[in-house]
Amino acid sequence: MTQNSDPSDSPSGNALPIRRDSTGGELAAYAPGVLSTDVLNADQDEFNIDLMGLWHILMKRRWTIAATVGIVFVFALVASLMITPVYRATASVQIDRELMNITNNDANPMAGFINDPNYLNTQYQLLQSRELASRVLSDIGFQNQKRFESVFQPSAASQIKSWFGAGAPPGKTDPAAEKAKALRRVDAFKSGYTIEPVRNTRLVKIHYNSTDPGFAILSANSLAEAFQSRNLETRFETSSYAKSYLEDQLKQLKIKLEDSEAQLVRFAAKEQIVSSGDEADGTLPEQNLGALNAALAKAKEERIRAQSQWSQAQSSVGMVTFGATGGNSIVRSLMESRSKLMADYQNKLSQFKPGYPAMLQLKAQIDETDKQIAAEIAAIKSAIRAEYEAAQQNENMIVAQIGSLKGEALDLKSRSIQYNIFKREVDTNRQLYEATLQRYKEIGVAAGVGLNNILIVDKAVSANKYRPNIPLNLAVALLLGLVLGLLLVLLLEYMDDTLKNSEDVEKRLSLAVLGVIPKLKAGQTLEAVTADVRSAFAEAYRSVRTALQFATATGVPRSLLITSASPSEGKTTAAVTIARNFSQIGKRVLLIDSDMRKPSMHKKMGIDNEIGLSNYLAGAATLETIIRETDYPGLRVVTTGPLPPNPAELLHDDNMRRLLAHGLQHFDQIIIDGPPVMGLADAPILSSGVEGVLLVIEAGVTRKVIAANAVKRLLSARARLVGVLINKFEAKHAAYGYGYGYGADYGAYNYYSYGGNTPKKLTR
Repeated sequence: MTQNSDPSDSPSGNALPIRRDSTGGELAAYAPGVLSTDVLNADQDEFNIDLMGLWHILMKRRWTIAATVGIVFVFALVASLMITPVYRATASVQIDRELMNITNNDANPMAGFINDPNYLNTQYQLLQSRELASRVLSDIGFQNQKRFESVFQPSAASQIKSWFGAGAPPGKTDPAAEKAKALRRVDAFKSGYTIEPVRNTRLVKIHYNSTDPGFAILSANSLAEAFQSRNLETRFETSSYAKSYLEDQLKQLKIKLEDSEAQLVRFAAKEQIVSSGDEADGTLPEQNLGALNAALAKAKEERIRAQSQWSQAQSSVGMVTFGATGGNSIVRSLMESRSKLMADYQNKLSQFKPGYPAMLQLKAQIDETDKQIAAEIAAIKSAIRAEYEAAQQNENMIVAQIGSLKGEALDLKSRSIQYNIFKREVDTNRQLYEATLQRYKEIGVAAGVGLNNILIVDKAVSANKYRPNIPLNLAVALLLGLVLGLLLVLLLEYMDDTLKNSEDVEKRLSLAVLGVIPKLKAGQTLEAVTADVRSAFAEAYRSVRTALQFATATGVPRSLLITSASPSEGKTTAAVTIARNFSQIGKRVLLIDSDMRKPSMHKKMGIDNEIGLSNYLAGAATLETIIRETDYPGLRVVTTGPLPPNPAELLHDDNMRRLLAHGLQHFDQIIIDGPPVMGLADAPILSSGVEGVLLVIEAGVTRKVIAANAVKRLLSARARLVGVLINKFEAKHAAYGYGYGYGADYGAYNYYSYGGNTPKKLTR
């Protein structure tokens, strides 16, 4: 149940309505005569719908989606069954990259093409070329119209016959027209096939589509064979051309090589240049100079080593040995003997004096050993000096020889410049000749083998039905129908600008919903559902009665105007039912029908309308005569009476205020069934003189703009709107997220009402 909050006090003592959402939270307070900006800008947030809201929209219009899907599905099925079947035959070929390289002397003839990204693309384009299509038509005999008609069935012949045109009159041919027809035939044939490279392989599938399966099989196989034959012919033609080209090149290169060699020999004889035969060794003077340079380096090394030994020998003094003496066995033996004698002498010195004969004898032996060592060291020094002087002399001789050869070598260098030019020309011509000869032999071998890098992997043996693919078409139709259905639903939802549920009312009008009244089913009457206190209809109005008790600080507005934005929205039914509900709880209620343009309350109450409100407002009747009894205790009714020509002027009269004042004195509640707001001045006039106004809207019928304008008019008249009553609500209008899951609006009445199914007693 949706309810209003506690109102605040107004200067007149009446409460200003505080707008609340469905959970009771405050929205804003209306000041009389001021239009809320939420009402003016309500449409700005019209489609801020979350996923759950979208799901409810789809469920609400699920039959629209189903109908759209069904129509598209049936259309696709009929169209698929009416389309002429097209059959597809498939052949597959393998395209290797073994291409002959006639200009590169590489051992691998595929080296220049393995990483070429354009090679396979070129082959794909050749497969789809007009030249290949024309070759296939010629191979299978379709270039001649009579040939075609004699081989194929009439159905296929009629298909291809259109390619040839009506033909020229007998005996007359137009070359330009025939050429144009031939081009059209080729283009028509090309339109029937496609190629499909298989990913990560060198295989290519060739598909041919035709209404005749035999023609499709023949065409697919012919395309594969023609592509293979064309490639082989191209290779043979290329090999033949390359062979003849290289033969001419060999003849020319041979002549050039012979001429360059003869020119080199003549120049060498003239300049007396003798070569060793190896270009790296150079001429004889250069070779000799190189050998002397190596000998000079070795002589310098020997001289430096001898000089080092001589310097070491010169620096030694007396008995001091040096490097050369350390390796002499005689010196080493003498030194060992002296060491032994010195040791013996030192040992005996502790016992004998130096002048003792034995000591003198040892001293004489030591002196003799020293003389022998000195003589041997002097001999070694003489040998080292002789070796050093010989090494120096050898070095000087080599330096002198190198100096004499340098001049000769430089002279030969100056004379060898032109010789080297002639020699390089000979070498270049010889290399070109040998490379060309090698390539010539390779081409001859390749041409003899006759390998083809195009292989037919699978031939077409059958043609399967390709179009129409009925399962795929129907699947696409289902998907397309679903998409169209969703778009149609969203379009209808966008175009539907009516208020359908509490969420719409609170969002568009910024007013609290005091109740949601379900729509009566076919065959139900107001009297019947009102009399049945267990019905959802009766429970809904009891909920409205409860909500009105919290509309103001003092409870139910004692004077309540019930109106609607447009006619036929159920305001009279709402006024009668609410009045009856208040009378059932012991309230004295005065029900006034103020719709003096199209009254209907007297029919619902079952009383005549001969005298009523119009008579009193015109001064032709008294209050006692227009207030009439009803079958409901505590409920009195004032009907409209005869319809006046000026209802607005009568309602604006002081008699209407006196009637309301009298009602407030003698009754607990005044319920006024007012005319519609839009297009009339009656409702705004009445709204300014009552404590509260209840606006009735019909779910799914009342437009948002009209309802917003109605609220605007009432607020401009300083009306005190207590809320909105949603009438004729159906389950398809339900939103989500409202406490009872919209049970308070509709579904819960079937459960909580006395007329619902009684819950079963729990048993153990």
